[in-house]
Amino acid sequence: MTFVTTTINTLTRSRRQRRSVDDDRTNVSELDRSRRGVRVAMRILTILVIAGLLIVSFGPLLWLFKAALSTSQDILREPFQWWPSGIQWENLPQAWTQIRIGQYLLNTVWMAAGCWFFGLLVALTGGYGISILRPRYAKYVNFAVLATLFIPGVVSLISLYVTILDVPLIGVNLVNTYWAVWLPTAASAFNVLLVARFFDRLPKDVFEAARIDGAGVFRVFWSIVLPMSRPIIGVVSLLTIVGSWKEFLWPLLVLPSSDVQPLSVGLYRVSETAPTNLLMAGMFISVIIPVALFLAFQRQFLRSAGQAGAIKG
Repeated sequence: MTFVTTTINTLTRSRRQRRSVDDDRTNVSELDRSRRGVRVAMRILTILVIAGLLIVSFGPLLWLFKAALSTSQDILREPFQWWPSGIQWENLPQAWTQIRIGQYLLNTVWMAAGCWFFGLLVALTGGYGISILRPRYAKYVNFAVLATLFIPGVVSLISLYVTILDVPLIGVNLVNTYWAVWLPTAASAFNVLLVARFFDRLPKDVFEAARIDGAGVFRVFWSIVLPMSRPIIGVVSLLTIVGSWKEFLWPLLVLPSSDVQPLSVGLYRVSETAPTNLLMAGMFISVIIPVALFLAFQRQFLRSAGQAGAIKG
C-alpha cells in the first residue's frame, strides 16, 4: 500500500513538473520565481520598464500639453516648470482662429478621408485580383508589387512630382489639388500585399460554391469577400489614416497654397511668425485628435488586428 501511494505521488509530482515546464513562457523558470529574491527583482525590473515606457511615450505629450497652456515667456525661460504664470486656457481658442488651426484641421480630415477611400479601394481590389482571381500572370504581378517595396521613396520623388505636374494621357496639372495626394498614397504596395496575404487564408470552398451557384466576380467580391474582410479593412484603414495624417514632405511639395494645406504643413508655414504659445497649442490640437480617436476605438482596432492575424485557411 505504501509502495502504491509513493508511486502515485511520484507520478503526480512529475506531471506537475511537466505541466509547469509546458506552461513556462519566460526565461525564468517556475522554480526560480518561487524564490523571494527573484520575485522582488522581477517586480522592480517590471516597474522600471513600465515607468520607462510611460516616460518615453507620454512624456513629450504631457510637455506639449503644458506648453500649449503656458505663456511664450514661460515656455522659453522655464520649460520644465508647471505653469509659473498660471494656466492659459485661452491659447486653444486663439490658436484655432489666429493661426487657422480650424481650416488646417478640415483640410487634414478631407485629405485623410480621400487617402483612406482610394487606398482601401486599391488594396482590396489588388489583393482580390492577386489572391482570389489568380490569373496566369498573378505571380509576376505579385513579384512586381513586392519589388517596389525595395525602392526608397526619395528615389521616386522627382519622377512622381513630374508626373503630377503633367499627368500622362490626360495632360492635367494636379498641383494644389488633393488628387495629387490621394492617387500616390492609394498605390501602396504594402497594403496590397497585406490584403493579399489575408485573402490567401480565406476558405476557398466558399468561393467555389459561389461560382457553382452562378455568382460573378463582382458578386463574389461584394457579397462574400468584403464581409469576411472586416479585420483587414480595419487594419488597413488605421495604417492609411495615420500615415496620411502625419505626412509632411509630399503635401509640402504638391499643396503650396495655404488654403488646402493640412496641419503638418500649415503649422510649419506659420512657425516663423506665430507666437510660441499659440504654435504649441496648435501642435497639441493636431496631436490630441488622432490620439483621442485611437483611444476611443482601440478595442475595434486591436480586435481587427488580432483577427487579421488569426484567420486560418
